[in-house]
Amino acid sequence: MYVHTGWLYARVVAGGFRRHATYRTATAAGVFTNTVFGFILAYTFIALWAERPGLGGYDVSDALTFVWVSQGLLAVMATMGGGFEDELMERIRSGDIAIDLYRPVDFQGWWLAADLGRGAFQLLGRGVVPLAVGALAFPLALPDGPSRWLAFLLAVLLGAIVSFAIRYLVALTAFWLLDGAGVAQIAFLAGIFFSGMLLPLNVFPGALGEVARALPWSALIQVPADVLLGQYSGARLWGAFAFQAGWAVALLLVGRLLQTVATRRVVVQGG
Repeated sequence: MYVHTGWLYARVVAGGFRRHATYRTATAAGVFTNTVFGFILAYTFIALWAERPGLGGYDVSDALTFVWVSQGLLAVMATMGGGFEDELMERIRSGDIAIDLYRPVDFQGWWLAADLGRGAFQLLGRGVVPLAVGALAFPLALPDGPSRWLAFLLAVLLGAIVSFAIRYLVALTAFWLLDGAGVAQIAFLAGIFFSGMLLPLNVFPGALGEVARALPWSALIQVPADVLLGQYSGARLWGAFAFQAGWAVALLLVGRLLQTVATRRVVVQGG
C-alpha cells in the first residue's frame, strides 16, 4: 500500500514537472525578467553596502549572492504567484472540487506533490540561469564544496513545503469567500516583504527584524540564502532546518484541519 501510494505521488511530482516544462516561452521570459531585476538589485545593493559596510552581517559579496539566490528562488517559492492556488480556488468556485474530493488519494498530498513538481522545474528552469549570470558578472560568495550545496537544496525543499502550506491555506478560504483574491493579495504582499525577496531580513532593525525572521515567510528565501552563504553551521544549521520543518508541519496541520471543516460544512457552489 505504502509503495503504491509513494509511486503515485512520485508520478504526480513528475507530472507537475512536465506540465510546467511545456511553458517554454513563459520560462524564457521569466528568466529574462529575473536576470534584469537581479542586475537592478545588485547595483542597488552595491551602493547601499558602500555606504553601510557589513550591513546585516553581510559583506558586499554576501549581499550580491543574496540578490541572485533570491531571484533564483522567486518562482520556486511562488512568492509572486504562479502556483496551484489560483487553479484550486477556481475549482472550488466552479464546483469541480467535488470530483477532486472523491479521488482515492489524499487531497492535500495530491496538491503538495503537484506543487513540488512545479517547484523542481522552476528551480532548474528559472533558478540556475540567473544565478549563473550573476556569478559571471559579480564576485559572489558561492560554496566551493558539495556539502553546503546539499544543505541549500534541503533548505529549498523545506522552504517550498512551507510556501505550499501558506498558499494552501489561502486557497481554502475560497470555500467561504468564493473569491479569495483579497486574501491571496494580502499573502502575496506579506510574502514579498517578509521572505527577504526585496531586502535581507537581517537588515531589519530591532523588534521588526526579530518578528520578520520568526514568521514562516522567512523560511522561503532568507533561510535558504543564509544556508548557502554559510551563515549557519553545526547545531545552528540543524536549528535552521528545524525552524523550516516546524513551520511546515504546523501549517500543513492547520491546512488539514481547515480542509476537514470546509468539506463538512460548505455546499459546493455550482455542483
